[in-house]
Amino acid sequence: MMFSVIVPACNEEEYLPLTLEHISAAADQLRATTEISTEIIVVDNNSTDTTASVAQDWGTKVVHEPVRSIGGARNAGAKDATGEILVFIDADVTVPTTLFSEIHRVMSDPHCVGGGVDADYRPRRIAVRVYLRAWRLLARCTGMVQGATQFWESSVFTQVGGYDERAWIGEDVDFYWRMKRSARASKGTVEFVRSPRVLASTRRFDKWPLWRILVWTNPVFIVLFRRWKGAWGGWYSDPVR
Repeated sequence: MMFSVIVPACNEEEYLPLTLEHISAAADQLRATTEISTEIIVVDNNSTDTTASVAQDWGTKVVHEPVRSIGGARNAGAKDATGEILVFIDADVTVPTTLFSEIHRVMSDPHCVGGGVDADYRPRRIAVRVYLRAWRLLARCTGMVQGATQFWESSVFTQVGGYDERAWIGEDVDFYWRMKRSARASKGTVEFVRSPRVLASTRRFDKWPLWRILVWTNPVFIVLFRRWKGAWGGWYSDPVR
């Protein structure tokens, strides 16, 4: 068995080294305990900085995806992957050393086709912390799992059709729900790893005014406009994640 870790990255030269450092440590831990190898794929999603060079300096495989789309970048990495387990990690997320070992434990269940990992957000402002806690409650009630880190059996990922490349946001939640429906139809399972959590960047939440956060992360706004590129110009003018 092999793990393929796919990191979509657009203008992530500052964040990528720390992300890759933690991924490499988790891969070493997995190999030490299970002898399972890991390939790391960075998808350069039309960056204008040195993202690709940074990835190459770390010895990772670099895939170039010229059309900016988080779903398209993830799918491009999956097409180039050779592992049986695909692990998608955003470029500004740091993972604990034990994460891949926990994913291996979960995926050792023959009925499990994949899942997601809980994310820890630590914004500076109290108001934003309260808002994100409300989001966690909503996610728990609706079975919504974001894509800071998701993992899937590669054959099932291909069967279901990958991430929606038409969506500018919410493609991760949509795909998680689609995988759950597919798993139920085949009497399989999708698992949510609550521990260990990954640490997600809060750079947008720390820099944006509160009104902007409330508009662009409003679930109604996302549902109505997630496939309208014009609504997300500001979201994608900065690094994708």
